[in-house]
Amino acid sequence: MSTGLPSRKDIPTQETWDLKDLFESDEQFYTTLKEVLDASKAFNQKYKDKIEANIVEKVLVEFEEILIQLDRLGNYAELRLSVDASSEDAQTLSAKLSTSYGKITSQLSFVESEILLLPSSEIESIMAHSEVPHYLEKLIKRKPYQLSPEVEEVLASLSPTFQSAYELYGTTKMLDIAFESFEHNHINYPMDYATFENEYEDNPDPEFRRKSFESFNNALRKYQHTTAATYNQHVQQEKIEADLRGYDSVIDYLLQDHEVTREMYNRQIDVIMSDLAPVMQKYAKLLQRIHGLDKMRFEDLKISVDPSYEPEISVEDSKKYIHGALDVLGDDYAQMIDKAYNHRWIDFAQNKGKDTGAYCASPYFTHSYVFISWTGKMEETFVLAHELGHAGHFTLAQQHQKLLDSEASMYFVEAPSTMNEMLMANYLFSNSEDPKFKRWVIGSILSRTYYHNMVTHLLEAAYQREVYHKVDNGESLTAPVLNSIMRDVYEQFFGDAVELTNSAELTWMRQPHYYMGLYSYTYSAGLTIGTVVSQKIKQEGQPAVDAWLNTLKAGGSKTPVEIAKIAGVDITTDAPLKATIKYISELVDEVETLTDQIEQQN
Repeated sequence: MSTGLPSRKDIPTQETWDLKDLFESDEQFYTTLKEVLDASKAFNQKYKDKIEANIVEKVLVEFEEILIQLDRLGNYAELRLSVDASSEDAQTLSAKLSTSYGKITSQLSFVESEILLLPSSEIESIMAHSEVPHYLEKLIKRKPYQLSPEVEEVLASLSPTFQSAYELYGTTKMLDIAFESFEHNHINYPMDYATFENEYEDNPDPEFRRKSFESFNNALRKYQHTTAATYNQHVQQEKIEADLRGYDSVIDYLLQDHEVTREMYNRQIDVIMSDLAPVMQKYAKLLQRIHGLDKMRFEDLKISVDPSYEPEISVEDSKKYIHGALDVLGDDYAQMIDKAYNHRWIDFAQNKGKDTGAYCASPYFTHSYVFISWTGKMEETFVLAHELGHAGHFTLAQQHQKLLDSEASMYFVEAPSTMNEMLMANYLFSNSEDPKFKRWVIGSILSRTYYHNMVTHLLEAAYQREVYHKVDNGESLTAPVLNSIMRDVYEQFFGDAVELTNSAELTWMRQPHYYMGLYSYTYSAGLTIGTVVSQKIKQEGQPAVDAWLNTLKAGGSKTPVEIAKIAGVDITTDAPLKATIKYISELVDEVETLTDQIEQQN
């Protein structure tokens, strides 16, 4: 059990990532930042008010060169700060980038504005021989919502201001919230975000779990009004821009870049709320039975089926499982995994000031960086497989696509990561006939892969949809309003299967996704695709693998519907989602059957 996290300076080097592949030092970062500022000004002077159809491709090549450097700068600043928010050097560097970013993007904003001043027929002619045709296709779709070049330049210059709510949220979350220790069995336990989410939240002792939940949320509650005001600032800014551009709603504005219909967005939320809810209610009652709980409370939902069985695993030993699960994707993919471990692409450390969760950053033409806090739980092999799924996707996409066509729609982006989790599950499941191990594997799939992506994040999406409905109706968001929305969503989904403990409604305070547009629903969308593809690989073998690799190589060069079609998945209907929910239901039934067997043996 944690006795407090070490400072970043005390972490062994091998547990940290190596950012020198981005910049050798902060000094080199600042030098490059000035060079990019100068380059953007020179580019502006060279091409502003001069873009004609015959030079669009030349302009886009130089535009991309600046964007690649800006991408490196942005990733470096974010990665530095995410592992130690208390570092003054990292704070200064991030603030400097934020100030400069608006200046750079305002110098570049004329490119898209002037391309969109060309007739659509001319842009379509350029697309026929362009290296970034889909980028231009997306521009054409945005044409009805494009503002004048002058207004677009002003909005670009204000981009750091538009990010200020997210930055304030992060500062409040990681630096200002003061957690107090709590007592259990005459021992005081320290509390912070990372320790609660990584160690306490799924603790097998129900009394410990409930005390830690209460202690954690007592601290959160003190900051609910500040956090609500911060979030309200963010969504009202989105509303203003949606109205300025002429969208019917904030959701329509935010879905534009996803390249999916409002129907597809609503379907993902509505079908899961109606069809998956009874399956997960059954799962909750099964957990209650297995653990002998008098009631199934909200804070019990993160416990695994059999915590006592879960093996501990070192970073070194995790390689065997990662390779065992993912080597089916080919030699190049396996080599990428080796590089990630051997060349310090991964930050495994747990330290004070480090952000929570896990993610993968993939600066163009450098390599990916994986953020994780390794606690030694076997379940973290699923997390690592997930993030390496992003790394594999971006590696292949960047090898085969120009920057402007390399980034897939947010609707698809979680498919490669969640698909890897399914490959990990298939690998573990095929390596043992022991009922307890099988139950642990299926339990991990349910608690880690499906609960996390199709329940936790999907309920965030249902909450978020209601938030935007209120914003479109001209309402402001206060902490009581947000608490009420969150609680209503939980009540709809869990019914009477789960007792909603006081403070369950505060979970909206914990997620940064709300500052990233409509991100939350895409986890379930991606996992729907990932589930179908993993079953295809299991049943069809190499042809399905080849189709999947071609899908990853496509990057952002096609719409999500077209990209999923390469992998053999039709996301224009609800069939893949219904099939995925059916599969989850079968997993819950299998856990119940295995539990019966284990209890009979005992």
